[in-house]
Amino acid sequence: MMLLGAENLTVRIGGRAIIDNVALSVGHGELVGLIGPNGAGKTTLLKACLGLIRAAGDVQLMDRPLARMTPLERARAVAYLPQDHEIAWAVAVRHIVGLGRQPWRDCSAFGDYAGGQIVARAMARMGVEGLAERRANTLSGGERARVLIARALAQATPLLIADEPVAGLDPAHQIALMEVFASLLNEGRSVVCSLHDLGLAARWCTRLVVLSQGCVVADGPPSAVLRPEILRRVYGVEAFFGHADGGPVVMATGLSKK
Repeated sequence: MMLLGAENLTVRIGGRAIIDNVALSVGHGELVGLIGPNGAGKTTLLKACLGLIRAAGDVQLMDRPLARMTPLERARAVAYLPQDHEIAWAVAVRHIVGLGRQPWRDCSAFGDYAGGQIVARAMARMGVEGLAERRANTLSGGERARVLIARALAQATPLLIADEPVAGLDPAHQIALMEVFASLLNEGRSVVCSLHDLGLAARWCTRLVVLSQGCVVADGPPSAVLRPEILRRVYGVEAFFGHADGGPVVMATGLSKK
């Protein structure tokens, strides 16, 4: 069973194709990195796959047509973390994370009996358990980001879609987050995340999808996708390729002159 399947996906805004006839599929146990330059259409593609914006084409979640799923069914299939990390509510962090359990609170006669443990584990995974009683609107940018990621984890869906989840995080928390994402694969879950850091994409993702001008130009394992010619064509950069501590290292070093 595919967790996500999109075919012939097209999004037009103002008569221009922001996403043009894109296909994307995600199976169990995948950490898919969506990469590409600014304006490539990454956010638009993610929103289209979730039904958040109007798009032509076919999208299925858990082998079911997205258009025929209720909002509750969608919320039990996929969790979404948008780019915007703002929290306006002056409520305790634990309540913000607890919102991730909303789709499951009426799923049985006993209610969401496991919800408390799931919320606690999500907060521990993101290292925000010490912030449980803090007012969410007093947090720093990085703290807000980690709290909202914890909320998405607490939703406990088979698929997690995250738009630039490492933005605003320091290097240690970026690596910790990618470790959390990788750990979800062992639970049979999958993650799709847009990334600008090629080093993180190379080291942690099981698969990369490169988007440029609204089209998929490469899809495969990092070793096959992160090639000098692709980075020159898509990003216009030269890069260093190496290996350290058991994993690949990729770092842009300068603008391409070709």
